[in-house]
Amino acid sequence: MPFSLYFHIPFCIHRCAYCDFNTYSGRQALIPAYVDALCREIETVAKNFPGTEVHTLFFGGGTPSLLAPRQFDRIFAALSAGFKILPRAEISLEANPGTVTLDSLRSLRALGFNRLSFGVQSFHPDELRQLERIHDPFDVFEAVTWARRAGFDNLNLDLIYGLPEQSLDRWSATLRWALSLAPEHLSLYALTIERGTPFGRWAARGLLPLPDPDLAAEMYERAGQVLEANGYVQYEISNWARPGFECRHNLQYWRNLPYLGFGAGAHGCFGGLRVANVLRVETYLRRLQSAASSPSSAVRRPFSPACAGYHRLTRRAEMQETMFLGLRLTREGVSARGFADRFGVEMTDVFGIEIAELLGLGLLEWANIQTSEVGQTSEVLRLTQRARLLGNQVFMYFVE
Repeated sequence: MPFSLYFHIPFCIHRCAYCDFNTYSGRQALIPAYVDALCREIETVAKNFPGTEVHTLFFGGGTPSLLAPRQFDRIFAALSAGFKILPRAEISLEANPGTVTLDSLRSLRALGFNRLSFGVQSFHPDELRQLERIHDPFDVFEAVTWARRAGFDNLNLDLIYGLPEQSLDRWSATLRWALSLAPEHLSLYALTIERGTPFGRWAARGLLPLPDPDLAAEMYERAGQVLEANGYVQYEISNWARPGFECRHNLQYWRNLPYLGFGAGAHGCFGGLRVANVLRVETYLRRLQSAASSPSSAVRRPFSPACAGYHRLTRRAEMQETMFLGLRLTREGVSARGFADRFGVEMTDVFGIEIAELLGLGLLEWANIQTSEVGQTSEVLRLTQRARLLGNQVFMYFVE
């Protein structure tokens, strides 16, 4: 079974006020050392996975587009030496629209990147300032134009809705501007106010109006209507794509299939194990430098020298994760046949009580569809239309 690889690039020019990811601003001077460490980690981990086929690679962050093309070239050289990258692999890069040029995008395309995900968030200058984004709407239009000229035919735009005091009309305008750029994929996320972020502190002190959850729900439903009318298919709770342009990397997560994570704070899941790397960049660099100077001390087994910890999933935990991850897939859901083939037991024999209750509440439904995972018509369990706004309540039925 092919693996997916994730690479965390935690550097940003400015850390946005709402962000709670493992990111750091003002530390770009560490990027060369970080690339060195990332290459060492790839080399070390690859030895434990000889001949492993890889069908998706995803560079996330942070702002991966801060790396120079020559630095990505080094990373790809390490990857090619350690893994078998399949010929039609999906290779994605997250990018801030204000950090790319036509020349840089041409170089990235020549290196093999074939999917770009632009962190747009909004097309209103005041909303972008509120979010503390470093780009403006003009940067977005320019970046997309350059991406097309560079040869990218698979673009995603990230957008955020449910902003403080955001109106439905302004959200609808953002959708119209996004559609005018004809992206192949759109990811739409409701703003969440996280503790420890500037937004979280301001909200706690009453300095930031909290998003209206009812209005945010209306925005979500409006987006679904508008995107469907324009030829996009919702295949996951927060993701829409033109047919054939679903994000294959994220499908790997939602189908609970194996992936490896590289970089500070990256996670992996394979062979019944969940693995997490150390968070801080400096700690990550020390770990990899130590491994390079004393190879015998490097962590063996399937772990990176940067591994902070791991745990082995029980069989029941794997089944639970397969359920609540797969139910995020709004059309595909969880295949009854796929579940039985994977675990040797029927889904209803394990979760019969939970499924019956959710069916009775009108939150789940059975459907017969053609699934790419199974390759033929299969009975699947999936969220109903109205349950897409209540996904977390459904998922809790499969968490102990």
